[in-house]
Amino acid sequence: MFGLLRLPILLLIAFIVGVFFERNNQREACEVIGQWRNGLCITEGSNE
Repeated sequence: MFGLLRLPILLLIAFIVGVFFERNNQREACEVIGQWRNGLCITEGSNE
């Protein structure tokens, strides 16, 4: 019974960790071409 509950919990944890991991990668990639503001990448040539 516990195995049926453990799988969705572990999948949810893995999904949340993956989201934070991807956001960190996006932020690092943005530092090369622009600035990170309010969760968005603002490039040098964009209109604010």
